[in-house]
Amino acid sequence: MLRYLPALALVVALPAWGQNLTFGGMRADTAAPVEIAADALAVNQSDGTAVFTGNVVIGQGPMRLSARRVDVTYAEGGTSRIRLLRAEGDVTLVSGEDAAEAQEALYDVEAGQVTLIGDVILAQGGNVLTGQRMEVDLATGAARVEGRVRTILQPGQQGGGN
Repeated sequence: MLRYLPALALVVALPAWGQNLTFGGMRADTAAPVEIAADALAVNQSDGTAVFTGNVVIGQGPMRLSARRVDVTYAEGGTSRIRLLRAEGDVTLVSGEDAAEAQEALYDVEAGQVTLIGDVILAQGGNVLTGQRMEVDLATGAARVEGRVRTILQPGQQGGGN
């Protein structure tokens, strides 16, 4: 998948402190139902958690998150509302034309915030961005990338320009 993108030999290094970005495709309807499919499920009623394992795919509106394992923390009052999803192993997040990979992802469902952690690769059209941590506000599509940020920008890809 994205890990097999062309070598980053033509990469422009951006400041290590981070880069603020807007990715129009990385949005989700945070009020939409969260659908989870997996090979197995273990639920712990006493602490309000669940663990989905094996080919986990989570959907919310047009957004899809996949991983090998996802830990779910439910909001107080039972299993009707999810508060937090923690995904591990071959994490992929796809929304619109944007796609990202990481080692781990935290999705705060109530806040509408996704944080990708570890060897993050983001592809949007022909543009590629890498870093160690990316936070995305799903309501606005605003993102912040930190940790030796690198990017490949293709001429003419942004703004339909010249």
